[in-house]
Amino acid sequence: MGTGFLQIDGLTKYFGDHLVLDRVTLSVARHEVLCLIGASGSGKSTLLRCINRLIEPDWGEIRLEGVPITNAGFGKTGLQRRVGIVFQSYNLFPHLSVLDNITLAPRKVLRQSRAEAEDSARETLALFGMDRFAQSYPEQLSGGQQQRVAVVRALAGNPDVLLLDEVTAALDPELVGEVMDVIRDLKARGLTMVIVTHEMGFARDLADRVCFLDAGRIAEEGPPKALFGAPQHPRTQQFLQRLLDGGRL
Repeated sequence: MGTGFLQIDGLTKYFGDHLVLDRVTLSVARHEVLCLIGASGSGKSTLLRCINRLIEPDWGEIRLEGVPITNAGFGKTGLQRRVGIVFQSYNLFPHLSVLDNITLAPRKVLRQSRAEAEDSARETLALFGMDRFAQSYPEQLSGGQQQRVAVVRALAGNPDVLLLDEVTAALDPELVGEVMDVIRDLKARGLTMVIVTHEMGFARDLADRVCFLDAGRIAEEGPPKALFGAPQHPRTQQFLQRLLDGGRL
């Protein structure tokens, strides 16, 4: 078994008779940014959801700092504080202000006082140029702004690992850049991240390491320069060639 900061060993998941993850083994170092790429249906998002137990795998083990995430000491609440996740659909509560969206979990789950939670939220909002929107409602924000709020909300529990699942997929092209800037800033701050993305330029420029998933398996992994510049596995070559032919690489 590996000994990464975040360690995944033999992870297997079926949906009915369909094998979605096939004995995935993966190690993520502290402060590393890992990008998962691959065709739709290759298991990327399922893998992300298994990491913070939104989906329970059928076999295998996931450990954070050497401790299985199923350990009673974690509990789901503790795990979801330590492993934040952001989805492409934002999932903000429309009836709550930006500030209330961000402080809800710290107040209800972490038992922070309203003042403590709001001070922390305003500080983090300011880091991403969103402090002036603290009292706004989601419908008053652009898609890029809503996604930035979703990232801030995930950071409210001060997670050890941040999972990002196609966070730019629902955005207009001109809004993608502002969300990418936020993620670049998080990398500069040393946050460990696992990112599912179809933005190959993003993966190439930002990731420390890229994993190509195919039919629920990691077919190839390596530094972006090597994987994009000289892929070794035939399926990786085929996948990247299709992107190149479609003008997406």
